Amino acid sequence: MSKEQPSLAELEKRDDFVRRHIGPGEPQIAAMLETLGLKSLDDLIDKAVPASIRSDTPMALPRVRNERDTLGYLRKMADRNKIMNSMIGMGYYGTFLPGVIQRRVLENPGWYTAYTPYQAEVSQGRLEVLLNFQQMVIDLTGLEIANASLLDEATAAAEAMAMAHRVAKSKSETFFVAHDCHPQTIAVVQTRARPLGIEIVVGDPAKDLAGKEVFGALLQYPGTYGHLHDIRPIVEALHAQDALAVVASDLLALTLATPPGELGADIVVGSAQRFGVPMGYGGPHAAFFATRDAYKRTMPGRIIGVSVDAAGRPALRMALQTREQHIRREKATSNICTAQVLLAVIAALFAVYHGPDGLQRIARRVQRLTGILATGLERLGVAVENDSFFDTLTLSLPARAETYLAKAREAGINLRLVDSDRLGIALDETTAREDVQKLLEIFTGFGATAPQVAELDGAAKDGIPAALKRTSDYLTHPVFNLYHGETEMLRYLRRLQAKDVALDRSMIPLGSCTMKLNATTEMQAITWPEFAEIHPFAPLDQVQGYHQLFEELEAMLCAATGFDAVSLQPNAGSQGEYAGLMTIRKYHESRGEQHRTVCLIPSSAHGTNPASAVLAGMEVVVVACDDKGNVDVADLKDKAAQHKDRLGALMVTYPSTHGVFETAIREICEIVHANGGQVYMDGANLNALLGICKPAEIGADVSHMNLHKTFCIPHGGGGPGMGPIGVRAHLAPFLPDHPVVSGVNPAAGKGETMGPVSAAPWGSASILPISWAYIAMMGADGLTRATQMAILNANYIAKRLAPHFPVLYTGQNGMVAHECIIDLRWTKGACGITVEDVAKRLVDYGFHAPTMSFPVADTLMIEPTESEAKREIDRFCDAMIAIRQEIAEVEAGKVKAEDSVLRQAPHTHHLLMKDWERPYAKDQAFFPLNGAQEDKYWPPVGRVDNVAGDRHLVCTCPPMEAYQQQAAE
Repeated sequence: MSKEQPSLAELEKRDDFVRRHIGPGEPQIAAMLETLGLKSLDDLIDKAVPASIRSDTPMALPRVRNERDTLGYLRKMADRNKIMNSMIGMGYYGTFLPGVIQRRVLENPGWYTAYTPYQAEVSQGRLEVLLNFQQMVIDLTGLEIANASLLDEATAAAEAMAMAHRVAKSKSETFFVAHDCHPQTIAVVQTRARPLGIEIVVGDPAKDLAGKEVFGALLQYPGTYGHLHDIRPIVEALHAQDALAVVASDLLALTLATPPGELGADIVVGSAQRFGVPMGYGGPHAAFFATRDAYKRTMPGRIIGVSVDAAGRPALRMALQTREQHIRREKATSNICTAQVLLAVIAALFAVYHGPDGLQRIARRVQRLTGILATGLERLGVAVENDSFFDTLTLSLPARAETYLAKAREAGINLRLVDSDRLGIALDETTAREDVQKLLEIFTGFGATAPQVAELDGAAKDGIPAALKRTSDYLTHPVFNLYHGETEMLRYLRRLQAKDVALDRSMIPLGSCTMKLNATTEMQAITWPEFAEIHPFAPLDQVQGYHQLFEELEAMLCAATGFDAVSLQPNAGSQGEYAGLMTIRKYHESRGEQHRTVCLIPSSAHGTNPASAVLAGMEVVVVACDDKGNVDVADLKDKAAQHKDRLGALMVTYPSTHGVFETAIREICEIVHANGGQVYMDGANLNALLGICKPAEIGADVSHMNLHKTFCIPHGGGGPGMGPIGVRAHLAPFLPDHPVVSGVNPAAGKGETMGPVSAAPWGSASILPISWAYIAMMGADGLTRATQMAILNANYIAKRLAPHFPVLYTGQNGMVAHECIIDLRWTKGACGITVEDVAKRLVDYGFHAPTMSFPVADTLMIEPTESEAKREIDRFCDAMIAIRQEIAEVEAGKVKAEDSVLRQAPHTHHLLMKDWERPYAKDQAFFPLNGAQEDKYWPPVGRVDNVAGDRHLVCTCPPMEAYQQQAAE
């Protein structure tokens, strides 16, 4: 057909998703290829990617779907999930997410596409909300310091155990876990304890703890069966033997019950899920972690602290970063490198929106309905085991529990089957009086007529013992008392969002972090009730849509990577690393080679790698890299041979952390296998492989796949993440399982699994539709195209910047992979300008800085991703070239480094109203490139003083006057 009469196929192709996901169009692609002296994308791959690693096997993915078809298919999938009234409890509860928070935060790319707040000056909005989160947790738990969230309640409890092991004065290697902790928490703690040589004893602390030497104990308050015990005697007994008391608790209950900190607890953990975050079949949810001030420097996770900027104004930042694994590596105390920021933001804003009175009203209503239910059941002759409760009751039903479980399901209610003789019932914010009436009618087999809720109200039992009623105030800071009207809340959210840089504003060129498009169509399904309102322990016949999603996504990931099986349970990249290494360890144990505990790790590796290896009970042996950033194969051979009798694994990132395709990767894998080890491939850079190479074919035995990087789950300001692992068939039997839900690992039974690594059976299940939709709409050709474009964009940047900045590492033919590192080590010696100066100056140009000083100090690692258009890439390159000219002015002695536009960056709007006495013009400071005036980003604070923030650590909300003063300036 002529151009005037295109075919139907051509018309349909012009409307495909691939074109929308990939930034550059055909003319822009041709222009970039021309800059590189190449004729086609195939030429690019021939030059950049070693032929020895390219796959001959196509990705066997389903047919490509357009956006409408994808949403229609997901809708049919969602309809296979049955929304029931969930009263299972066990740490997961129904909740109402206020519409203003759903629309303005959860569904707003200004919040969900932001990156981790490493660059504090462009992250003040979300840092403020995370500080609110910490203040909320501190107030409700009664402790002195809290972090900015962890992954889930179970892993937070495991982190607390590890911290207690580090800081307790007791020399014991035993940790006690109360039998009434949630079963998934007990199981994850047991998993994490095993490789560390910690003995776990599970029992009744009132009976079994006496006379037992431990370094700590985990208590649940309220317990999983609903009881609310006074833990003070147990805490005192623990302290008497220099052990620590860890308490898993519930934030809503703590609005009414005495906080654990006031009862003597040393660490308090739990989930903030019921503060507005949907259950989502298990996640993502923000865990909380609070402790005493004395332990702040050993607390896991991120802490938000208050500091000042260059002008002395209050400014927020991530504090005490020297504790993090990317610095401490194998000496790190945790491998957690992130937080559940988006979910912590939602939970904190839920508290801001409702305030202390609103939260207490919700809690009192839940508690009153529970008391009404308890009173009514007792009138019907049902044995209620609880003499105390907040929202959960356990019923004694000898030999009849399953009968009444079935009756409740017929009435649309899911209860908890504790055992054949007991049922659990947990009420929540969404419970209506009609639901309680329905429950009473279900149990009328014990009495003639169900009593009415209205008549029971005045006689309802009060389940909180008088000695445990809360008397202390909480959430007294003005931020929790100002924004209860939707108009005020809407404006508060707008002010916060305006302070930050997210992908909706500009390119975020972070190397190793893959900040690509999170398409709206991919995001839509996560708030559908059929995905959002499902309890993770719902009966399997009610969640067939979710399991179809899991099966199809696992098959897609296997097709893309060449692996034989996938576990979706790890809910972060760090969890995937840990799960992969533990799977390898279980494999060796099954062969009678439990002594294979040496883990070889290149010196260039991500900091989480050595930290994960240590947590998995492995001994880290560092392998050298050559001056080109590649693994030193000779050194690897020597180290593998030296440790061949104990070699367990190699952890290797491919493409390398230095952003190049190492030509010797197959040989590297063969060396490890020849010496009895397994190959763990860090999947951080998988987006440079899809459609071109498959990790399993290269030689990897296991790899984690950062769905929040390669497969488009948004970073959310530093979380959520997902780190599923793919394995070859021989490792499949050892993948994670779960103590509550069967079938999580279909291959289990051929050997002992590694155990659960996350609280929920399939990790953060509710965000998996995002990755499924991305793969469904891209298809095999689209994913391949995305890989080609990621490599093209990175090489184009390297080419444009090479005349101005040295490109530190290149691979074959002088090419990079999907990211490049520019060297700024010379500037400090030449003229005093630092890499931080360049990073902060980029803010004035409207950009978030690239990854700074990783993997090499005083460098910038740049990754453009395939979804960035040439126009935006050129804008970034123009900014970097302009900054190079600004450096040249300092080099030439025209201005001193300390007086330069670079050192004084970023420039805030406060300076506009002051006398200008600087040796450069205002235009240069505020509008360094043409076009910046059209959509100028104004940083809310100047350069943040990191030293002052750590020297005077403040991790609670500053007085409101500080905000008011800042706004007035």
